[in-house]
Amino acid sequence: MKRRIITTGDGSKTIQIEDWDEHYHSKHGAIQEAYHVFIENGLRLFKNTEVKLLEIGFGTGLNALITYYEAVELGLKTHYTAVEAYPISQVEVDALNFCEQLQFLDCAAFFQKMHSASWEATVKLSEDFTLCKQKKDFREIEGRNLFNLIYYDAFGARVQPELWTEEIFRIMHLSLQEKGVLVTYAAKGSVRRALQAVGFTVERLPGPPGKREMLRAIKD
Repeated sequence: MKRRIITTGDGSKTIQIEDWDEHYHSKHGAIQEAYHVFIENGLRLFKNTEVKLLEIGFGTGLNALITYYEAVELGLKTHYTAVEAYPISQVEVDALNFCEQLQFLDCAAFFQKMHSASWEATVKLSEDFTLCKQKKDFREIEGRNLFNLIYYDAFGARVQPELWTEEIFRIMHLSLQEKGVLVTYAAKGSVRRALQAVGFTVERLPGPPGKREMLRAIKD
């Protein structure tokens, strides 16, 4: 499928899949969305502890990049597992402007290091941050009671409805530890009901710019 780099509402870039008219991040602001959904309503529930985190859809690497820097501020030791079936190219990585927008210390070097890290291996990117990228379908995840937090950042149900079903969310539920948290930008009633059907307690939260609501689910 044809992909192209576009600029979103907050000045940060993302990738658009033209055939689907779908974007890797919100067209209203890639960085704003990542912070609101995954950091403010996910990562910041944890502080001064060890976090095992699963990202569904590594994509551009934006969520992992921001998590690395925010985890330092939160005193977190982070084990970050990212699943992605179709990694982006180096040309696309080089065209993204996240570090220019974020202005984090040594951001460009870390962003490249993250993308060049070997797949199917746990790579120590700093004293308190490991990254394991896995190239596979989300339905192939087999871990049980492993993670504290899931960033569920798959493409939307409009274009990939099979990624928003009870089948998928049952896998997510099994992979979380007790009281584990799943956060997603999605807010459709069908998604909420699918999460509840497999045992999650689900709450609606205010969404990022351009979106009225998002969901957070907790494994009881």
